[in-house]
Amino acid sequence: MPDYFHGYAVVGLVAVVAVAFTAVAFTAGRLLRPVVPTQEKLLVYECGVDPVGEGWAHTQVRYYIYAFLYVIFAVDAIFLFPWAAVFAGEGYGGVTLVEMFVFLGFLSTGLLYAWKKGVLTWT
Repeated sequence: MPDYFHGYAVVGLVAVVAVAFTAVAFTAGRLLRPVVPTQEKLLVYECGVDPVGEGWAHTQVRYYIYAFLYVIFAVDAIFLFPWAAVFAGEGYGGVTLVEMFVFLGFLSTGLLYAWKKGVLTWT
């Protein structure tokens, strides 16, 4: 096997061992645990207190948009690091600078659009 495949072989072996270990652990747990289904075990557990109401409740997730925007900008920030590496190279300075400003312009336009639509308000 060529040397450049050795790294991939190690990663593949670790992945196979991880999947096998997980499968063995779940199978052992399923085979070794006692199975005694009762009506009491099917009730909703509320920290030792008798259950009140139903087990499922609707919750409002108000801050999902902030998490979504964070993920977008965090992923976009990843594109800045290769840009910085290429920008230092010979002959790429001007073109790379223009491309990155266009990219940042699109990001800024999206952020301004979200701000104008009221997505970033706390109410």
